[in-house]
Amino acid sequence: QVKLMESGGGSVQPGGSLRLSCIISGYTATTYYMGWFRQAPGKEREGVASIWTGNAKAYYANSVQGRFTISLDDATNTLYLQMNSLKPEDTAMYYCAADFLSPIKTAQQALSPHGYDDWGQGTQVTVSS
Repeated sequence: QVKLMESGGGSVQPGGSLRLSCIISGYTATTYYMGWFRQAPGKEREGVASIWTGNAKAYYANSVQGRFTISLDDATNTLYLQMNSLKPEDTAMYYCAADFLSPIKTAQQALSPHGYDDWGQGTQVTVSS
């Protein structure tokens, strides 16, 4: 059974940084997509960043490009999201997710919550002064 567990959320002032972690276990695939998604109250869940483990190609939403970095540590099966220059509009519940079935995704597909079947429980990020 695949399990994903996020950590690292918290409260930070605008301009600050946080690093989210997601430990994944219970899988056997060697190449797959993993992503970070977020959902603010009253809004739909949206893709933030995703990565194809085959060649570490990363995809970013325009709203976080240049501020957030997604990375994967194969040795510890941990997905990271380094978030810098945080803004109040980054406030949301952040989820990590995995897709072991899709062979190839376009950039739009890689950032869409649809197609990701395994999800963590989420970690809250609040950016406020």
